[in-house]
Amino acid sequence: MTPPRKPSGSDTANLPAGERIEEVDVSAEMQGSFLEYAYSVIYSRALPDARDGLKPVQRRILFQMSEMGLRPDRGHVKSARVVGDVMGRLHPHSDTAIYDALVRLAQDFTMRVPLVDGHGNFGSLDDGPAAPRYTEARLDASALAMCEGLDEDVVDFVPNYDNQFTQPAVLPAAYPNLLVNGASGIAVGMATNMAPHNLIEVVGAARHLLEHPEASVAELMEFVPGPDLPSGGTIVGLDGIRDAYETGRGTFKTRAKVAVEQITPRKSGLVVTELPYLVGPERVIEKIKDGVQSKKINGISDVTDLTDRKNGLRLVIGIKTGFSPDAVLEQLYRLTPLEDGFGINNVALVEGRPQTLGLREMLRVYLDHRIQVVTRRSQYRLDRRRERLHLVEGLLIAILDIDEVIQVIRSSDDTAQARTRLIDVFDLSQVQAEYILDLQLRRLTRFSRIELETERDRLRAEIEALLELLGDPAKLRALVSEELEEVAERFGTPRRTLLTNAKPSIAAAGSRKAAAAMSLEIADQPCIVLLSTTGRAVRVDLPEGAERPGAPARRSRHDAILASVDTTTRGELGAVTNRGRLIRFSPVDLPAVPTNSVQLGAGARIRDYLGLADRKERVLALVSLASEVPIALGTRQGVVKRVAPGAWPNRPEFEVIALKPGDELVGAAPGPDGQELVFATSNAQLLRFPAASVRPQGVSAGGMAGISLAKDAAVVFFGSLSAEGAVVVTISTSGETLMGVDPGRAKVSDFAEFPAKGRATGGVRAHALLKGEVGLSLAWAGPGPALAVGSDGSQRALPESGAKRDGSGSNLDAAVGSIGRSR
Repeated sequence: MTPPRKPSGSDTANLPAGERIEEVDVSAEMQGSFLEYAYSVIYSRALPDARDGLKPVQRRILFQMSEMGLRPDRGHVKSARVVGDVMGRLHPHSDTAIYDALVRLAQDFTMRVPLVDGHGNFGSLDDGPAAPRYTEARLDASALAMCEGLDEDVVDFVPNYDNQFTQPAVLPAAYPNLLVNGASGIAVGMATNMAPHNLIEVVGAARHLLEHPEASVAELMEFVPGPDLPSGGTIVGLDGIRDAYETGRGTFKTRAKVAVEQITPRKSGLVVTELPYLVGPERVIEKIKDGVQSKKINGISDVTDLTDRKNGLRLVIGIKTGFSPDAVLEQLYRLTPLEDGFGINNVALVEGRPQTLGLREMLRVYLDHRIQVVTRRSQYRLDRRRERLHLVEGLLIAILDIDEVIQVIRSSDDTAQARTRLIDVFDLSQVQAEYILDLQLRRLTRFSRIELETERDRLRAEIEALLELLGDPAKLRALVSEELEEVAERFGTPRRTLLTNAKPSIAAAGSRKAAAAMSLEIADQPCIVLLSTTGRAVRVDLPEGAERPGAPARRSRHDAILASVDTTTRGELGAVTNRGRLIRFSPVDLPAVPTNSVQLGAGARIRDYLGLADRKERVLALVSLASEVPIALGTRQGVVKRVAPGAWPNRPEFEVIALKPGDELVGAAPGPDGQELVFATSNAQLLRFPAASVRPQGVSAGGMAGISLAKDAAVVFFGSLSAEGAVVVTISTSGETLMGVDPGRAKVSDFAEFPAKGRATGGVRAHALLKGEVGLSLAWAGPGPALAVGSDGSQRALPESGAKRDGSGSNLDAAVGSIGRSR
């Protein structure tokens, strides 16, 4: 079989064009087609214009919405309608691409200054938006500033894809949108990725460059120190930002804003309120869960997303007991998107060609564009005012001789003859004559003449001002600067992103060995646990060689100390309550305060920390379960007990004394043999006796008689103390006033003034009660000086020490809620 013959050029020369076979070089054809495609993607789709910072689809959306009248003072319309109008008139591409661009313009977590006001579900960092038939949109006020002046010939208009409509080649852009909102896009062989910035800072740099055209990047960075991301966060390290501002390329690290908080009284956690740019909470949660399951992340108990529209982002990461929140956070920075990188690649179109721009170049391109916009706007306004002045001057000529004008018009055969005669008789131009013929007779009044003369004078003044502006480049630049300042005042907001020179995470620094060696658990080091009289507990860590903290140099609230325990960070303590219970706990999760600034007000509420359900149950003392010192207890009915140390039940909580019905503990403290036990009663009696006279008992015992009480009397204070340097504070109140209203009378006496008596006796008088006083409302004995505080923890003044033991005291200025030692 003979193969078919290949047709020659002579065979196809006479065929129609559609049927002609032409030989072309495949490589040349592919090269030419690819270059055309690449140019189309670069110029018409992927890269923003350096002047207005918009891609073509974004520019067309804003322009078409402006043409549709979707202003901020009008109602929203369906996004589908906007997409349809943009696609049908200006953008010959997919409706999906148009809607995606519209959504981005409305997202406040993507744009630093959103240009579209969206209504409905426009998506989040983790979820996409609803379909365009469900959402609505209109222009934001900031978008009007981008489009302002389009009707004044400020920019060139070009045909649309089918030459039926026209569209602006660039928007006037009242502010540097490229820097303010950033941009991202992937073209052929190149890409752009620009970070958003703060409008006020960018405008400040632009105005500085207007006044100082030779300003350096370093000078401009005094106004624009770095990006300002919509999501906030913290930028770590500024070297990459400086490189980007100088060369157009650079990288920086962004960290989430994280605070260590007490999630529950006995559990701390990391609370994330700001995330790196374009990082969503679900992505963070997924990475944390994957890290925990693969055992790459330790110390995390749970992750809860409490984000809502009212309070914004709130991601709570629970920390396991005994783990350092700071160490766990550093681990999360290394292994999760809580620390994320951003690569700056400032590629934009300049005169139709892609260029990589630094900070100075981007501002210069914008300012040149803005100066041209203001120049064209001023020229347009000058031309319009000249045209109007020409008409007004013609009307004034006609009004001065209105009778003759009317006669000329009436005696003319037609409009053309009337126009010609008006031009000849009154020396008018054709435009003026035409305008007079179209004029309504009601305008030809004396009042209209005054109005026209006023308008003429105003137009002449405006024309003179415009000519002066166009003739002076300095004034033109000053006007551009003033308009930029007005825009910054209207749309500017405070900076959201914190800039720091801190180092990035350990992994980013390249020290993986150091990261692996870092311990996540809190070290078991010596510490002191302090409990205030108002029920707040703190932990004071003692580094090696540190001294025990003394009294704070400056007093603040909650500084009266009820109990102090020397222990270790991971040691075991017991909290003794008025119900006779001892509750085990570890101080590892208590708030830690520095040794040089002990503030008990920063502590946790001990009842919440321990989870006491009964509001009437309160903590009286903290004791170390590792100590060999007995615990001394005293009850309201005068029972005393010393609990033998060591043999503690292996339970989270247990009773340390068998209380009688109606009785409760009023005090508890370590009671070694060398100290003295003290009772103070409501009828102003005080009894002190050696602690050694009370034999230690087991936890199930009920104690023994401590003080002999008079009828209707009760114990108001019990303690264990050393006699040296101790003082006794007693406060009496009247029975005629409500509790806490009458400050009462207070007395501070030396403990040595009170003679020791035997156990189970009535003691000695501690306070002389005046007429109307029913007894002691408060008493305290301990190392001086004593510190009194109110119910809110604020300090109260006490009389000076040295009063007689049976004195009546002096009046207080304010009611005292509790008394404790100062150190």
